[in-house]
Amino acid sequence: MAFLVVDGLTQRYGSVTALADFSLHVERGEFISLLGPSGCGKTTTLQALAGFVQPSAGRIVLDGRDITGLPPEKRGLGIVFQSYALFPHLTVAGNVAFGLEMRGLPRAEREGRVARMLELVHLSELAGRYPRELSGGQRQRVAIARALVIEPPVLLLDEPLSNLDAKLRETMQFELRRIQRKLGTTTLMVTHDQAEALSISDRVVVMDGGRIQQVDAPHRLYEQPASRFVGSFVGKTNWLQGTARGGAVELAGGLRLPLVNDDGAGDGAVAAEGSTVSLVLRPEKLRLQPPGQGRLPARVAERFFLGSQWLYRVESALGALEVACANDGRAPWPEQAEVALDWADDVARRLPAEGQA
Repeated sequence: MAFLVVDGLTQRYGSVTALADFSLHVERGEFISLLGPSGCGKTTTLQALAGFVQPSAGRIVLDGRDITGLPPEKRGLGIVFQSYALFPHLTVAGNVAFGLEMRGLPRAEREGRVARMLELVHLSELAGRYPRELSGGQRQRVAIARALVIEPPVLLLDEPLSNLDAKLRETMQFELRRIQRKLGTTTLMVTHDQAEALSISDRVVVMDGGRIQQVDAPHRLYEQPASRFVGSFVGKTNWLQGTARGGAVELAGGLRLPLVNDDGAGDGAVAAEGSTVSLVLRPEKLRLQPPGQGRLPARVAERFFLGSQWLYRVESALGALEVACANDGRAPWPEQAEVALDWADDVARRLPAEGQA
């Protein structure tokens, strides 16, 4: 049995269903991210796990014990809020020690555990400072230390990095993952930032409209979206639509591409002859070539410099497409340039039939 089992969790507020039949099995030590747009139900899920709301239906089982009806203080979970919620009148050490004091631990044990936790989050030298004297990243680490020092079975993170600037946020993503791996704490994080979820999670739960749309490892989620929503929400996507003919898909402009599944093997037999097929083609899988050298003639309509990449928007017989090219130091293609598009056969993946638009 999984360490944490969420079975059929549903949350209704009058006629509004904020969460519908949410089921998830989490193994001990996993890092799971709940990803989705605002209002998708991810924060409601976290609140139900924490015990802040009582679900309308479903159950939560932690390490074989049903905790669905328990109040938050009886669940023993660690929680880090978006605002960090530090006590302004307590020092860093005092904030971290708070949960241990509430549990009645002897002073010597409290001090030892606080010292070890502050060392883990690289805050030992700041133990005597107050929250107002800390940077955003330091306050965030205090909040994480306070949640982890009680040695919770599960750590719940509610948009923990959203208040940080972009550069610090990226740094703290990897710091958070380092700490989680060091301790092996089972962790569930709510985020709307896809890069954050993909970079540090073992699995990602994509949600929309109060329902799970897909649960998968980050790379599989990106390469094999289960629906048009997932493919559009996670990363940039070019959607190609054609007709299944003889084990291939016929596209506009006379192009024929093999139908492939997630391991690159032929998949044409699955698509009914003459049926409409949607393909996912990520911008970085496309290559810009000189005219006449690729599969498809195109014209550069716009270009955008992103530092490590150039993003091109091109016009072709397949319509407007986005192409992401690594910035290798060479001069970029100019706008209005005539080019050709090329890509490998196995990178245009078919959207599952049940998810086609």
